[in-house]
Amino acid sequence: MGVDVSVILPCRNEELTIGKCIQQIKYVFKKNKIKGEIIISDSSVDSSPDIAEEHNVKLIKHDKNGYGIAILEGIKKASGKNIIIGDADGTYDFSEIPLFLEKLKENDLVIGSRLKGDIKKGAMPFIHRYIGNPLLSFILNMFFRTKISDAHSGFRAIRKKSLEKLELKTTGMEFASEMIIKAAKNNLDISEVPISYYPRLGKSKLNSFSDGWRHLRFMLMFSPTYLFFIPGSLLFITGIIFLTFMLFGTFFIAGNDIGLYITALSSLLSILGYQIINLGLYSRIYATHTGFEKTDKLIDFIAEKIPLERGILLGFIILLIGLFNLRKLEYANILFAITIFIIGIQTIFSVFFISMMVVEKRE
Repeated sequence: MGVDVSVILPCRNEELTIGKCIQQIKYVFKKNKIKGEIIISDSSVDSSPDIAEEHNVKLIKHDKNGYGIAILEGIKKASGKNIIIGDADGTYDFSEIPLFLEKLKENDLVIGSRLKGDIKKGAMPFIHRYIGNPLLSFILNMFFRTKISDAHSGFRAIRKKSLEKLELKTTGMEFASEMIIKAAKNNLDISEVPISYYPRLGKSKLNSFSDGWRHLRFMLMFSPTYLFFIPGSLLFITGIIFLTFMLFGTFFIAGNDIGLYITALSSLLSILGYQIINLGLYSRIYATHTGFEKTDKLIDFIAEKIPLERGILLGFIILLIGLFNLRKLEYANILFAITIFIIGIQTIFSVFFISMMVVEKRE
Protein backbone atom coordinates (compact mmCIF):
# COMPACT_ATOMS: atom_id res chain seq x y z
CA MET A 1 0.00 0.00 0.00
CA GLY A 2 3.07 2.24 0.09
CA VAL A 3 4.66 4.38 2.81
CA ASP A 4 3.00 7.56 4.02
CA VAL A 5 5.75 8.85 6.31
CA SER A 6 9.54 8.50 6.24
CA VAL A 7 11.31 9.61 9.43
CA ILE A 8 14.98 10.43 8.78
CA LEU A 9 17.35 10.53 11.74
CA PRO A 10 20.87 11.79 11.00
CA CYS A 11 23.08 9.95 13.46
CA ARG A 12 26.68 10.24 14.56
CA ASN A 13 27.67 8.54 17.80
CA GLU A 14 24.26 8.56 19.50
CA GLU A 15 24.38 5.12 21.14
CA LEU A 16 22.85 6.54 24.35
CA THR A 17 19.64 7.70 22.65
CA ILE A 18 19.17 6.14 19.22
CA GLY A 19 17.30 3.09 20.53
CA LYS A 20 14.88 5.18 22.58
CA CYS A 21 14.17 7.45 19.59
CA ILE A 22 13.40 4.49 17.33
CA GLN A 23 11.10 2.91 19.94
CA GLN A 24 9.24 6.19 20.40
CA ILE A 25 8.72 6.64 16.66
CA LYS A 26 7.49 3.07 16.23
CA TYR A 27 5.02 3.59 19.07
CA VAL A 28 3.73 6.76 17.35
CA PHE A 29 3.29 4.83 14.09
CA LYS A 30 1.35 2.07 15.85
CA LYS A 31 -0.79 4.35 18.01
CA ASN A 32 -1.79 6.62 15.13
CA LYS A 33 -1.97 3.88 12.48
CA ILE A 34 0.68 5.54 10.37
CA LYS A 35 2.26 3.63 7.49
CA GLY A 36 5.79 4.72 8.16
CA GLU A 37 9.44 3.84 7.92
CA ILE A 38 12.47 4.91 9.95
CA ILE A 39 15.73 5.72 8.17
CA ILE A 40 18.94 6.04 10.18
CA SER A 41 21.56 7.95 8.19
CA ASP A 42 24.70 6.98 10.06
CA SER A 43 28.36 7.99 10.19
CA SER A 44 29.03 6.73 13.70
CA VAL A 45 32.13 5.08 15.10
CA ASP A 46 30.32 3.80 18.21
CA SER A 47 27.60 1.15 18.54
CA SER A 48 24.80 3.34 17.11
CA PRO A 49 24.47 1.36 13.82
CA ASP A 50 24.39 -1.94 15.72
CA ILE A 51 21.54 -0.67 17.90
CA ALA A 52 19.68 0.56 14.81
CA GLU A 53 19.98 -2.84 13.13
CA GLU A 54 18.60 -4.53 16.24
CA HIS A 55 15.44 -2.40 15.87
CA ASN A 56 14.88 -3.44 12.24
CA VAL A 57 15.00 -0.03 10.55
CA LYS A 58 16.55 1.19 7.30
CA LEU A 59 20.21 1.78 8.09
CA ILE A 60 22.34 3.82 5.71
CA LYS A 61 26.07 3.71 6.46
CA HIS A 62 27.90 6.43 4.54
CA ASP A 63 30.75 7.53 6.84
CA LYS A 64 30.40 11.12 5.64
CA ASN A 65 30.55 13.87 8.24
CA GLY A 66 28.02 16.68 8.07
CA TYR A 67 24.42 17.29 9.08
CA GLY A 68 23.33 18.12 5.54
CA ILE A 69 25.07 15.11 4.05
CA ALA A 70 23.38 12.78 6.52
CA ILE A 71 19.92 14.07 5.65
CA LEU A 72 20.58 14.04 1.90
CA GLU A 73 21.72 10.42 2.12
CA GLY A 74 18.55 9.58 4.00
CA ILE A 75 16.33 11.38 1.50
CA LYS A 76 17.72 9.19 -1.30
CA LYS A 77 16.23 6.11 0.37
CA ALA A 78 12.97 7.69 1.59
CA SER A 79 9.78 6.17 0.17
CA GLY A 80 7.20 8.17 2.11
CA LYS A 81 4.88 10.82 0.73
CA ASN A 82 5.86 12.97 3.71
CA ILE A 83 9.33 13.36 5.20
CA ILE A 84 9.97 13.94 8.91
CA ILE A 85 13.46 15.04 9.98
CA GLY A 86 14.60 14.88 13.58
CA ASP A 87 17.78 14.46 15.59
CA ALA A 88 18.72 11.15 17.19
CA ASP A 89 20.09 12.71 20.39
CA GLY A 90 16.90 12.59 22.47
CA THR A 91 16.22 16.33 22.34
CA TYR A 92 12.95 16.02 20.40
CA ASP A 93 9.69 14.40 21.43
CA PHE A 94 8.65 12.23 18.49
CA SER A 95 5.20 11.76 19.97
CA GLU A 96 4.58 15.21 18.42
CA ILE A 97 4.88 13.80 14.88
CA PRO A 98 1.06 13.82 14.40
CA LEU A 99 1.11 17.60 14.95
CA PHE A 100 3.42 17.97 11.96
CA LEU A 101 1.37 15.64 9.78
CA GLU A 102 -1.80 17.59 10.57
CA LYS A 103 -0.09 20.83 9.55
CA LEU A 104 1.24 19.22 6.37
CA LYS A 105 -2.32 18.78 5.12
CA GLU A 106 -2.40 22.50 4.34
CA ASN A 107 1.32 23.38 4.14
CA ASP A 108 4.38 22.22 2.23
CA LEU A 109 6.94 22.65 5.02
CA VAL A 110 6.40 22.61 8.78
CA ILE A 111 9.09 23.74 11.23
CA GLY A 112 9.03 22.70 14.88
CA SER A 113 9.51 25.88 16.90
CA ARG A 114 11.37 25.37 20.15
CA LEU A 115 11.18 29.08 20.94
CA LYS A 116 7.37 29.03 20.77
CA GLY A 117 7.17 25.71 22.58
CA ASP A 118 8.57 24.30 25.81
CA ILE A 119 12.35 24.39 26.22
CA LYS A 120 13.24 22.23 29.22
CA LYS A 121 15.79 23.42 31.76
CA GLY A 122 19.33 22.94 30.49
CA ALA A 123 18.23 22.00 26.97
CA MET A 124 19.46 25.13 25.20
CA PRO A 125 22.34 27.42 26.25
CA PHE A 126 21.43 31.01 27.06
CA ILE A 127 23.43 32.40 24.12
CA HIS A 128 21.60 30.09 21.67
CA ARG A 129 18.15 30.71 23.11
CA TYR A 130 18.25 34.48 23.50
CA ILE A 131 20.91 35.63 21.03
CA GLY A 132 22.04 33.14 18.37
CA ASN A 133 18.78 31.55 17.21
CA PRO A 134 16.62 34.70 17.43
CA LEU A 135 19.26 36.81 15.64
CA LEU A 136 19.88 34.36 12.80
CA SER A 137 16.15 33.74 12.41
CA PHE A 138 15.56 37.52 12.28
CA ILE A 139 18.21 37.93 9.56
CA LEU A 140 16.75 35.06 7.53
CA ASN A 141 13.24 36.52 7.84
CA MET A 142 14.48 39.97 6.80
CA PHE A 143 16.54 38.73 3.85
CA PHE A 144 14.02 36.25 2.44
CA ARG A 145 10.66 37.57 3.72
CA THR A 146 9.77 34.58 5.83
CA LYS A 147 8.13 34.48 9.25
CA ILE A 148 10.00 31.76 11.11
CA SER A 149 10.68 32.00 14.85
CA ASP A 150 13.16 29.10 15.02
CA ALA A 151 14.82 28.70 11.64
CA HIS A 152 17.45 26.27 12.91
CA SER A 153 15.20 23.72 14.52
CA GLY A 154 16.16 20.18 13.55
CA PHE A 155 12.61 18.85 13.88
CA ARG A 156 10.65 19.51 10.69
CA ALA A 157 8.36 17.94 8.10
CA ILE A 158 8.02 18.42 4.37
CA ARG A 159 6.03 16.86 1.55
CA LYS A 160 8.16 14.64 -0.68
CA LYS A 161 6.90 16.39 -3.83
CA SER A 162 7.78 19.78 -2.36
CA LEU A 163 11.20 18.56 -1.25
CA GLU A 164 12.08 17.48 -4.79
CA LYS A 165 11.61 21.05 -6.02
CA LEU A 166 14.26 22.44 -3.67
CA GLU A 167 17.38 20.65 -5.01
CA LEU A 168 19.12 20.90 -1.63
CA LYS A 169 22.91 20.72 -1.73
CA THR A 170 24.61 22.04 1.41
CA THR A 171 26.43 19.50 3.54
CA GLY A 172 26.73 21.14 6.97
CA MET A 173 24.49 22.76 9.56
CA GLU A 174 23.51 25.46 7.05
CA PHE A 175 21.28 22.81 5.46
CA ALA A 176 18.54 23.95 7.87
CA SER A 177 18.69 27.49 6.46
CA GLU A 178 18.93 26.30 2.86
CA MET A 179 15.71 24.32 3.16
CA ILE A 180 13.72 27.34 4.40
CA ILE A 181 15.32 29.78 1.97
CA LYS A 182 14.68 27.59 -1.07
CA ALA A 183 11.16 26.83 0.15
CA ALA A 184 10.52 30.58 0.29
CA LYS A 185 12.09 31.08 -3.14
CA ASN A 186 9.81 28.40 -4.57
CA ASN A 187 6.73 29.98 -2.94
CA LEU A 188 6.02 26.95 -0.79
CA ASP A 189 3.62 27.29 2.14
CA ILE A 190 5.68 27.31 5.37
CA SER A 191 4.20 26.92 8.83
CA GLU A 192 5.36 26.27 12.40
CA VAL A 193 4.21 24.11 15.26
CA PRO A 194 5.31 24.60 18.90
CA ILE A 195 7.38 21.67 20.18
CA SER A 196 9.12 20.50 23.33
CA TYR A 197 12.92 20.50 23.55
CA TYR A 198 14.86 18.34 26.01
CA PRO A 199 18.49 18.25 27.22
CA ARG A 200 20.55 15.95 25.07
CA LEU A 201 22.46 12.95 26.36
CA GLY A 202 26.09 12.78 25.32
CA LYS A 203 28.40 15.42 23.93
CA SER A 204 26.98 18.14 21.72
CA LYS A 205 28.42 18.42 18.21
CA LEU A 206 27.41 22.07 17.76
CA ASN A 207 30.03 24.78 17.56
CA SER A 208 28.30 28.05 18.38
CA PHE A 209 30.56 30.38 16.40
CA SER A 210 31.48 28.26 13.37
CA ASP A 211 27.97 26.84 12.87
CA GLY A 212 26.41 30.28 13.32
CA TRP A 213 28.87 31.73 10.81
CA ARG A 214 28.03 28.97 8.28
CA HIS A 215 24.35 29.90 8.51
CA LEU A 216 25.08 33.64 8.17
CA ARG A 217 27.55 33.10 5.33
CA PHE A 218 25.03 31.02 3.39
CA MET A 219 22.31 33.65 3.83
CA LEU A 220 24.62 36.45 2.70
CA MET A 221 25.83 34.50 -0.32
CA PHE A 222 22.27 34.24 -1.63
CA SER A 223 21.11 37.70 -0.67
CA PRO A 224 23.06 40.10 -2.95
CA THR A 225 20.82 43.01 -1.97
CA TYR A 226 22.12 42.96 1.60
CA LEU A 227 25.63 41.74 0.83
CA PHE A 228 26.38 44.00 -2.14
CA PHE A 229 23.73 46.54 -3.11
CA ILE A 230 23.02 48.20 0.23
CA PRO A 231 26.66 48.63 1.39
CA GLY A 232 27.79 49.42 -2.17
CA SER A 233 25.09 52.05 -2.64
CA LEU A 234 25.87 53.67 0.73
CA LEU A 235 29.57 53.90 -0.13
CA PHE A 236 28.91 55.18 -3.65
CA ILE A 237 26.34 57.81 -2.68
CA THR A 238 28.42 59.05 0.26
CA GLY A 239 31.52 59.29 -1.92
CA ILE A 240 29.77 61.12 -4.77
CA ILE A 241 28.09 63.63 -2.41
CA PHE A 242 31.35 64.58 -0.71
CA LEU A 243 33.24 64.54 -4.00
CA THR A 244 30.74 66.96 -5.52
CA PHE A 245 30.75 69.16 -2.43
CA MET A 246 34.54 69.50 -2.64
CA LEU A 247 34.16 71.12 -6.06
CA PHE A 248 32.65 74.15 -4.31
CA GLY A 249 34.46 74.28 -0.99
CA THR A 250 36.90 72.66 1.39
CA PHE A 251 37.25 71.36 4.95
CA PHE A 252 39.24 72.89 7.78
CA ILE A 253 40.14 71.28 11.11
CA ALA A 254 41.96 73.45 13.67
CA GLY A 255 42.81 75.83 10.88
CA ASN A 256 44.29 73.12 8.65
CA ASP A 257 42.91 72.49 5.18
CA ILE A 258 42.10 68.77 4.87
CA GLY A 259 40.18 69.14 1.63
CA LEU A 260 42.68 67.03 -0.32
CA TYR A 261 42.30 64.10 2.09
CA ILE A 262 38.50 64.33 2.06
CA THR A 263 38.46 64.44 -1.73
CA ALA A 264 40.80 61.45 -2.04
CA LEU A 265 38.72 59.45 0.45
CA SER A 266 35.51 60.39 -1.37
CA SER A 267 37.01 59.24 -4.65
CA LEU A 268 37.98 55.92 -3.09
CA LEU A 269 34.49 55.40 -1.61
CA SER A 270 32.81 56.20 -4.92
CA ILE A 271 34.91 53.76 -6.95
CA LEU A 272 34.74 51.05 -4.29
CA GLY A 273 30.97 51.43 -3.88
CA TYR A 274 30.38 51.29 -7.63
CA GLN A 275 32.49 48.14 -7.92
CA ILE A 276 30.54 46.46 -5.10
CA ILE A 277 27.26 47.33 -6.84
CA ASN A 278 28.59 45.68 -10.00
CA LEU A 279 29.50 42.58 -8.00
CA GLY A 280 25.89 42.54 -6.81
CA LEU A 281 24.68 42.49 -10.39
CA TYR A 282 27.08 39.68 -11.27
CA SER A 283 25.95 37.64 -8.26
CA ARG A 284 22.28 38.02 -9.20
CA ILE A 285 23.00 36.76 -12.70
CA TYR A 286 24.99 33.87 -11.21
CA ALA A 287 22.04 33.00 -8.97
CA THR A 288 19.82 32.59 -12.04
CA HIS A 289 22.53 30.55 -13.80
CA THR A 290 22.75 28.08 -10.91
CA GLY A 291 18.97 27.85 -10.59
CA PHE A 292 18.84 29.34 -7.08
CA GLU A 293 16.71 32.14 -8.53
CA LYS A 294 14.24 31.28 -11.28
CA THR A 295 14.09 34.85 -12.58
CA ASP A 296 15.46 38.25 -11.59
CA LYS A 297 13.38 41.31 -12.45
CA LEU A 298 16.32 43.71 -12.14
CA ILE A 299 18.52 41.71 -14.51
CA ASP A 300 15.64 41.27 -16.94
CA PHE A 301 15.04 45.05 -16.83
CA ILE A 302 18.72 45.84 -17.48
CA ALA A 303 18.87 43.31 -20.31
CA GLU A 304 15.78 44.82 -21.93
CA LYS A 305 16.31 48.54 -21.31
CA ILE A 306 20.11 48.76 -21.35
CA PRO A 307 21.42 46.43 -24.06
CA LEU A 308 25.10 46.34 -24.92
CA GLU A 309 25.10 49.34 -27.26
CA ARG A 310 23.21 51.61 -24.85
CA GLY A 311 25.42 50.49 -21.98
CA ILE A 312 28.57 51.33 -23.92
CA LEU A 313 27.10 54.72 -24.86
CA LEU A 314 26.23 55.39 -21.22
CA GLY A 315 29.78 54.49 -20.18
CA PHE A 316 31.27 56.89 -22.75
CA ILE A 317 28.95 59.71 -21.61
CA ILE A 318 30.08 59.20 -18.01
CA LEU A 319 33.69 59.07 -19.21
CA LEU A 320 33.30 62.36 -21.10
CA ILE A 321 31.74 64.04 -18.06
CA GLY A 322 34.89 63.12 -16.17
CA LEU A 323 37.17 64.51 -18.86
CA PHE A 324 35.10 67.72 -19.03
CA ASN A 325 35.93 68.48 -15.40
CA LEU A 326 39.63 68.61 -16.19
CA ARG A 327 39.09 72.15 -17.44
CA LYS A 328 40.22 73.40 -14.02
CA LEU A 329 43.55 72.06 -12.85
CA GLU A 330 42.67 72.04 -9.15
CA TYR A 331 42.97 68.94 -6.98
CA ALA A 332 39.19 68.71 -6.39
CA ASN A 333 38.42 68.90 -10.09
CA ILE A 334 41.22 66.51 -11.02
CA LEU A 335 40.17 63.83 -8.50
CA PHE A 336 36.51 64.27 -9.44
CA ALA A 337 37.39 63.88 -13.12
CA ILE A 338 39.54 60.80 -12.49
CA THR A 339 36.81 59.18 -10.38
CA ILE A 340 34.06 59.74 -12.95
CA PHE A 341 36.41 58.63 -15.74
CA ILE A 342 37.11 55.33 -13.90
CA ILE A 343 33.39 54.79 -13.28
CA GLY A 344 32.77 55.30 -16.99
CA ILE A 345 35.40 52.69 -17.86
CA GLN A 346 33.91 50.31 -15.29
CA THR A 347 30.46 50.80 -16.80
CA ILE A 348 31.64 49.92 -20.30
CA PHE A 349 33.35 46.70 -19.25
CA SER A 350 30.60 45.75 -16.80
CA VAL A 351 28.01 46.06 -19.55
CA PHE A 352 30.12 43.78 -21.77
CA PHE A 353 30.40 41.19 -18.99
CA ILE A 354 26.70 41.34 -18.05
CA SER A 355 25.69 41.03 -21.71
CA MET A 356 27.87 37.94 -22.11
CA MET A 357 26.33 36.29 -19.03
CA VAL A 358 22.76 37.18 -20.03
CA VAL A 359 23.26 35.87 -23.58
CA GLU A 360 24.77 32.62 -22.23
CA LYS A 361 21.83 32.13 -19.88
CA ARG A 362 19.30 32.68 -22.67
CA GLU A 363 21.08 30.18 -24.90
